[in-house]
Amino acid sequence: MQKITDKATLKNILEKKGACEILAKHNLPCMSCPMAYFELEKLEIGEVSKMYGLPLEKILKDLNNLK
Repeated sequence: MQKITDKATLKNILEKKGACEILAKHNLPCMSCPMAYFELEKLEIGEVSKMYGLPLEKILKDLNNLK
């Protein structure tokens, strides 16, 4: 998988083993939202982080450090 950037969709991110745990660790609300399931292909991590005031750079660093 290529480096995850702010433009990566949640669907693509969740294909990476361990990504769900990283997103949950950072309290990404989309992980528990039933409606988000239908928009995973459209939701970009950068936009979601901005909407909820989450630390995008830290999230990206953690995601890209997954093996």
